[in-house]
Amino acid sequence: MNYRRLGSSGLRVSELSLGAWVTYGGQVGEDVATKCMAAAYEAGVNFYDNAEAYARGNAEVVMGNVIKKLRWPRESIIVSSKVFWGGHGPNEEGLSRKHIMEACASSRKRLQLDYLDLFFCHRPDPNTPIEETVRAMDDLVHQGKILYWGTSMWKKDDILEAYNIAREYGLVPPQMEQPVYNLLQRDRVELEYLPLYSKIGLGLTTWSPLASGLLTGKYRKGVPPGSRASLENMKWLKESMLTPKNVSLVEQFQPIARDLGCSLAQLAIAWCCRNPNVSTVITGATTPEQVKENMQAIEIVPKLDADITQRIDDILKGKPQLESE
Repeated sequence: MNYRRLGSSGLRVSELSLGAWVTYGGQVGEDVATKCMAAAYEAGVNFYDNAEAYARGNAEVVMGNVIKKLRWPRESIIVSSKVFWGGHGPNEEGLSRKHIMEACASSRKRLQLDYLDLFFCHRPDPNTPIEETVRAMDDLVHQGKILYWGTSMWKKDDILEAYNIAREYGLVPPQMEQPVYNLLQRDRVELEYLPLYSKIGLGLTTWSPLASGLLTGKYRKGVPPGSRASLENMKWLKESMLTPKNVSLVEQFQPIARDLGCSLAQLAIAWCCRNPNVSTVITGATTPEQVKENMQAIEIVPKLDADITQRIDDILKGKPQLESE
């Protein structure tokens, strides 16, 4: 496993990481989660991603129990959570000072941790001034309850506003963003955020490298039972991602994977990892065997030379381009 700095920070994160979205407390129980996390740890993974919204907090409970059971040294792991969707009450969601403080306390309790390494604003909150959010995050850093804070699925201008507010008032600025990034969804990472990598030292912890399983090829003949797209709360996946066009594109990646001697999933993960602006690629898995297969994508990254990436761009009808290009 290789390790990269989280943007301009001194924190080093494994190129591949493991997330709890959908799976922990949902698709898989604690025993399977233990095996998956152990397999990732053995492969060198040091970053484990979570959120208050995942399985309504149960994903954090499961992850906390696993960390305790496996007795990992705290300094050997990086654990995150996210704040936005905590409940149904008027102050149980969003990015107000009240909810941020209470969500952080609740996440740390469920994870059984004294502090969170990374704490993300899970979505932008149009009902809360960005300055209020920045000041709350700054307080948590100074209280030792979080080490770094960042955003997830924010627009470039909002991230920049948060950064500028922090600099103006001597507060801790956002360090990282967690966007979707995969072969089929690349514009935000490759275009919109491009000025932020050098300007503010933004790090990326990208998610959905497999487009929720589409890029594994398992949906070529429909939706198999037990897959993410078969879940009741994942209907949006079928509607937005499982289109005939996208399924056709996945078929065209198969010869490239075959030439590289890897699976479609490994090709898709390696492609995300090859981007130097990506600090870590968050993977998901429902079995330890899946974890091990995903981790082997590291070996494919050096094989993605100019010819291979051009073949991929040709299938995608060219890479995203700035309007001036």
